[in-house]
Amino acid sequence: MRSSKALLLSISSLGLLFLGACSSGNQATKPTTNPAATPAAIQPSAMTAPTMNGAKAVSKKATSHGEQGGQVVESGPYHLELVTEKEAAATHIDFFLQKGDAHEAIPNAKVTAQVQLPNGSQQSVVMKYDAQDKHYMGILPETVAGAYKVAILSDIGGEKVNGRFSFTR
Repeated sequence: MRSSKALLLSISSLGLLFLGACSSGNQATKPTTNPAATPAAIQPSAMTAPTMNGAKAVSKKATSHGEQGGQVVESGPYHLELVTEKEAAATHIDFFLQKGDAHEAIPNAKVTAQVQLPNGSQQSVVMKYDAQDKHYMGILPETVAGAYKVAILSDIGGEKVNGRFSFTR
């Protein structure tokens, strides 16, 4: 009796191992077609996502385009979106810091962009709030071609909310 239970347990275990080995974990899944689902709820699990500026957002929840067409990072109840635009002598940075499902702007945060230039050096850009357009903005006085890494550091009444992004100029 005891050996038949052990045999059954062994066969069951081997069967589960075989099924696990046959499953690669990279199988395609059918996309969600729930009309009530929002873009924030349907996000790729990849660490990077392309944007229309050719940049990438780095986060465990990164999407390619937000409401403003930029890179998005969802951090708890916060929606962070970075939009960069090349100018002749600089790069214009717009940062949307919002909260909740309604994406309400947060006007009273201290926001700084820590930028790693293509040559590896660092620059800090203090972001100022634009009340009319309800976002933070700053100018990076760099025109060097290459990949830029951006860490946005936000302090909302003592709460730290940060996001990592990158863009190519």
